[in-house]
Order: sequence, then structure tokens, then C-alpha cells
Amino acid sequence: MMLFIWRGSVLPRLLPRLILLLIVSIAVVYYEDTLSRWDIHMNPAPFTLFGIALALFLGFRNSASYERFWEARRLWGSLLNTSRSLTRQAHTLVDQPSQPTPFVNCLIALAYSLKHQLRQTDPDADLDRLLPVGLAIRTKAARWKPVFLLKTLGYWVQSVKQCGNIDSIRQQSFDQLLNQLSDIIGGCERIANTPLPYSYSVLLHRTVYVYCFMLPFGLVESLGWMMPVVVVFIAYTYVALEAIADELEAPFGTAPNDLALDTMCRTIENSLLEMDDRPLNPDPEGEEDKYYLT
Repeated sequence: MMLFIWRGSVLPRLLPRLILLLIVSIAVVYYEDTLSRWDIHMNPAPFTLFGIALALFLGFRNSASYERFWEARRLWGSLLNTSRSLTRQAHTLVDQPSQPTPFVNCLIALAYSLKHQLRQTDPDADLDRLLPVGLAIRTKAARWKPVFLLKTLGYWVQSVKQCGNIDSIRQQSFDQLLNQLSDIIGGCERIANTPLPYSYSVLLHRTVYVYCFMLPFGLVESLGWMMPVVVVFIAYTYVALEAIADELEAPFGTAPNDLALDTMCRTIENSLLEMDDRPLNPDPEGEEDKYYLT
């Protein structure tokens, strides 16, 4: 049942904060008489109105974050489709397709290098595995490795054109798809390098927590000892929505709710290997049991 799912949920990250709120709520109930003598109490009506407004702001934040997540997913779907189209053209549009394998390997390496660039991880192992030694060394030295590999793909198309294996029309067809790859790389870089305004995120984060920690004082008189349970449940809803928006805002990371770039890269690799009439690389053992992959 999804009610008891732990892995992939934001609850483990929020649990210490919710426990702290539970302790504060229990303390407010326990010292209710003392707070009444000090005239420390609040009318619950403002919390209702403010809660509605806060929910609207959280909804806008989640919509903006999910839009970034979904655009990133579409870009990686386009990367798969464009890579397949280029591989097909390398096999069917070239008059003497004797060696499309270097072209296909370069396409696979581009996907892996883009993943590593977006995650700011080391691509050396994948580049050494997929590229010839000389090209791997030159690619490692490049700052924007996917763009360097894109240029290498263009040189391959130029070489087969110079050999007379394709004409200008077929070269233009290749070039259109290479331009699509350039747009995909640029779109991913735009999402990775342009987060939502920091001041907006900080304001919403602070407002959520101030609201949650003031809520016990507004509900203690009407709910009594049930107040801590109700407050923690309400807080979980607001805080979890804010935490999910934080994860979706940066979709290229390794959090459970980020894009499964490892799996997408392996899908691209195996799809292109199959089109190139080569054996597939098996998935790592046990990964088929996971409902989210990174």
C-alpha cells in the first residue's frame, strides 16, 4: 500500500522537523493553563484564512517546479528519439555504411557526458569505455563535453560527404538532427543553470515553518490533547509540498524524485546498440525491482 511506502517519500527528511513540532505541540497543551494566565492565545480564524493563502502559494511553487521537471523529461525523451533517428540515418542514408559504429558510440557517449555535466559528476569512466583513446582524451579536456562530441558527430558527417557516400540533401538531413541535439543540450543547461528565484523560495520556506509552529497556539483551546496530532498532520502536508517542490525544481540530481538519468542513458545505449547489430549491455543486477532509478 502507498500509505506505508517509505522509500522515495520525503518523510524521512522531514521526520526530525515533524518530531520537533510534535514536542512543541505537546508542551503547548501541557502548559495550556499557564499560557492562559499569561494571556498567550490566538483565535484560530486567522490561521484558516492564512492557510488557504499559503496553500495557493505552495500550489504555484509546485506547478512551476513540476513544469521544469516535465520539460527536462521531454528533452531527454527527445534525446532518445533524435539519437535513434541519427543512428538509422547512419545505416540507411550512407551509400557505403561500412563503419557507423564510431558514430553510434559517439552518440552514446554524448548522452552519458550530458548526464555527468548536469549532475557535475566525473564522466571519465564512460568516456574511456565508449570512445577511442585519442578522442576520449580530447573530450575530457573540453569544458562542455556534450558540445565537443556534437562537433565530432558533425565531422563524421562531413567526412562521409567528402568521400561521396552522401549528397548535400542527405547531409542537410543529418545536420537538422544535429541541430536538434544542440537544442536539447541547451535546454537542459538552461534548466540546470536557472533555478527559481532564491528570495521567493526562502520567503515561502520561512512562512511555512512560522505558520506550522504558530498553529499549536491557535488550536490548543478547541482541540485539547488531539491538537498535536492534527497540527503534525497539517504541517506534514504543507512541509512535504514545499520539500517536493525543492526536489522537482532541480530534476537532474540523484534524489528519489529526480529524473532517472542513469536508466535513460542505458536505454539510449541499448537502443542504439541494437540498431547497430551489437549485443546489449544488461542492467545492473536488482535494478528491475526499483520503482525509481537514478
